Amino acid sequence: MRTEPTAVPGFDPVIYARLLSRFDALPATATRERWLLLEAAHVVGQTRFRPHLETHWLMLGQAWRTRDAREMAGQVLRLLPVPLGHLTGRLPIGNPGRSQVSAFRPMAVRADIAEAIAQATPTIP
Repeated sequence: MRTEPTAVPGFDPVIYARLLSRFDALPATATRERWLLLEAAHVVGQTRFRPHLETHWLMLGQAWRTRDAREMAGQVLRLLPVPLGHLTGRLPIGNPGRSQVSAFRPMAVRADIAEAIAQATPTIP
């Protein structure tokens, strides 16, 4: 698997919806894949208030399902400043939204997240 970071994509509602649809379609036991899709949805949706908030809410639910107390706490702490971040325009673009990275650190998109986004991108016939 590649690990080089890539550029941050812009918001695309179709890609965002496809990522969440794929997340919903996976069994609860596919923990790694489900987290990857949520991270990809976060990267795609974080510049829009509703998708950004929704993604953190879904991440909180995923942390609850996996009984990951650290991630649950991290998601609660990320849900609270989402409105302020959008009001001030201070969003950590490219950040995958998980508790193991700073909630305030912009970053390049990880290669595995970029690949998940690419797979959800519609192809033009």
